[in-house]
Amino acid sequence: MAGSKASTVAEYLESLPPDRRKAVAKVRAVVRKNLPRGYVEHMGWAGINWSVPLSVYPDTYNGHPLDYVALASHKNYASLYIMVAYGDPAQDARLKDGFAKAGKKLDMGKSCIRFTDPDDLALDVIGEVVASTPMQKWIAIAKSAHSPEAKANRKRVVAGTSER
Repeated sequence: MAGSKASTVAEYLESLPPDRRKAVAKVRAVVRKNLPRGYVEHMGWAGINWSVPLSVYPDTYNGHPLDYVALASHKNYASLYIMVAYGDPAQDARLKDGFAKAGKKLDMGKSCIRFTDPDDLALDVIGEVVASTPMQKWIAIAKSAHSPEAKANRKRVVAGTSER
C-alpha cells in the first residue's frame, strides 16, 4: 500500500490484502530469481526495493541506496519500477517489444509498470530485463546520468538551446 510503514518485506507482504499479496509475491519471485548478484532487497519508498548498497556505492545523488527495481502496492493497482528500462533505451525497447510479442498490454509510465494481475504481465521479459544489468554496470549508468556533462546537457535541453 502506498504510504506503508512496514519496516521489513515480510511485514509489508503481510499488510497487503490476500489477492494483492499473492500478486506482489508472484512478481517479487520473478525479480528475485533474475536479479544479478550484489543488489540488496529492502523496504524503501513505501515498497520493496532492490538496490545497490551504500557500502558499495555511497555517492548517490540523494544519499539513498541506488535503486534498480522496486515493487509497491497501491490502492487500486501494483507497480513494478524497473529503473534500467528508464535509464537504458535498449532495455526500454526490449521491454516494450517483449510485451507486444507476448500479446500483453503494457501499462507503463517512465519506469513503472502498473498491474492488478501478474498474469497480465510478460513475466519472462520482465525477468530478462531485470537480469540484464550487473550491479557495476548500473552504477556506471547512474554515474554517467549524474555527471556534470549530463546535467549541463539537460539544462540546455530545458532551456531550448540544445544542438540539433
